[in-house]
Amino acid sequence: MKKLFPVVIFSLVLFYSLPSFATNGDNLIAIGPIARSMGGVGIAEPMDAISAVFSNPAAMCFGDYCPASEDDFAGTVFMPKIKAKITHVAGAVESNSKNNVYAIPALGITVPITSGPSSWRFGLAAYGVTGLGVDYRGKSIDNPTFYNFGPFGQFPLVSGEYTSLQIMKFAPAIAFQSTQNLSFGLALHIDYAALDLRKGTSIGYTFGVQPGIIYKPADNISLGLTYVSPQEVDHKNITDFNQDGTLDTLTLESPQQVGFGIAYTFVGLRAFFEADVKWINWADAKGYKDFDWEDQWVYAIGAQVEPAENLSLRIGYNYSKNPVKAHNGFNGSINPSDFSLNTTNVQGKLINNYYYETFRIIGFPAIVEQHLTFGVGYKVTDKFSIHMGFMHAFEQTIKESGLDIAGTSVTLESKLSENSIDFGLAWRF
Repeated sequence: MKKLFPVVIFSLVLFYSLPSFATNGDNLIAIGPIARSMGGVGIAEPMDAISAVFSNPAAMCFGDYCPASEDDFAGTVFMPKIKAKITHVAGAVESNSKNNVYAIPALGITVPITSGPSSWRFGLAAYGVTGLGVDYRGKSIDNPTFYNFGPFGQFPLVSGEYTSLQIMKFAPAIAFQSTQNLSFGLALHIDYAALDLRKGTSIGYTFGVQPGIIYKPADNISLGLTYVSPQEVDHKNITDFNQDGTLDTLTLESPQQVGFGIAYTFVGLRAFFEADVKWINWADAKGYKDFDWEDQWVYAIGAQVEPAENLSLRIGYNYSKNPVKAHNGFNGSINPSDFSLNTTNVQGKLINNYYYETFRIIGFPAIVEQHLTFGVGYKVTDKFSIHMGFMHAFEQTIKESGLDIAGTSVTLESKLSENSIDFGLAWRF
């Protein structure tokens, strides 16, 4: 255990030196190359220490590593592609967000505390779970004087030209196997959140819990249920929403989630299948409900087959409807005699409707829906294995039309697609 903590600290530093992106809203579909290459499943029967703590801590009692211990290190290389377009009566302005490559590390360990018919296990994971952002700085969309109203001032083309949200979780967990086919688990979430809206990074901390249960009605069937509590962070002095010269606070709440999974093992065929469904409550989460996100139902399926004793092949699919609503017909025109007209109230601050919409559509396009995943695992020895995975999130577009601050017709559009490569190492001892 003592050797693990320097690696955890290194991973935290690495994660926060780089922005990241995500796929179910602003959440990663899963943690670790095994779960991610199987479409994000893992609630009923996670297959490594990282995904056990992330997906359902009760699973630590039923993993392939039991009754031994397992230590996992994983990394995700994320490659999003984002494009925005604003179409006015005078023409279109479009830009690609900077196409960077982002690294997201993850660590996980699970060890037995006791042995016997009723067993306790301890787990610890550290991982980046949430991330979203765009970077149009220096691009044509980043135009602070696009609207020139003479004595009334100059105004930018959009708000949200640069955004970066990242959340790192430390999750100590404990699990108890009460009978041969039933286990309970509980993870404590310690969140470290960073938000930057071009006025400097605001850091916040919060806590949450994740209880879980797994029941095996038969040796080859597993049922899992888990819940994640809402986790709220106040990002202070983050940006001037209402343009009164004072930087405002934005509260963002990671939403509560409920997940259920069922897994089935085809013993004779050396094959494994799991299907999960998850409800993410964006519509009631502070910050997200202010920018009119809808709840998501996430559907994930994954399969693994072992054509040889030391080789595993994996495939998966994940679907979650885009949570960002389109607001066609919005009115963002400014009335110089009353600037409170055509505004939206966001946590006590009045934001002009046009800039409210550009922030939602251009700044936080968490819109991808369909994900196809593949992976492979190779057992080098009985105690050491290597895993790799690939995910593609198909391009999704969000588009809405209304009136800009000058009262003329405008159309806002964002496109997002994603690719990622996952790599992991697992030691059993």
